[in-house]
Amino acid sequence: SRIARGLREAQDQAAATEGMVVNVAIGYGGRHEIADAVRSLLRDRAAAGATMEDVAADLHVEDIADHLYTKGQPDPDLVIRTSGEQRLSGFLLWQSVHSEYYFCEAYWPDFRRIDFLRALRDYSQRERRLGR
Repeated sequence: SRIARGLREAQDQAAATEGMVVNVAIGYGGRHEIADAVRSLLRDRAAAGATMEDVAADLHVEDIADHLYTKGQPDPDLVIRTSGEQRLSGFLLWQSVHSEYYFCEAYWPDFRRIDFLRALRDYSQRERRLGR
């Protein structure tokens, strides 16, 4: 589709960009990501000859994290929720365990640079406790 082509082109153009990582998820579900990660982990362990009992006995949080869509990326410090909704909507459920959330009224297509700067200003004034 035209939209998918546009997204691929934007991704290609941004591929060599250094600095901040911004993830935009379209048609994404956090529960599906976690289920996909567990399936991938189980397949890898089975291919290596492990039994279900072996996997269960030696399963760690990091093992699942290594199979998420965002593997290799740090967990987000800030998650911006657009559209005035005050809910997470399943976005990055696993990765956002210690993230700060910013909720704004702007809908995603209308999200402007000034909205982003407001989110960053708000975030910079917070005292992060990272679950403590």
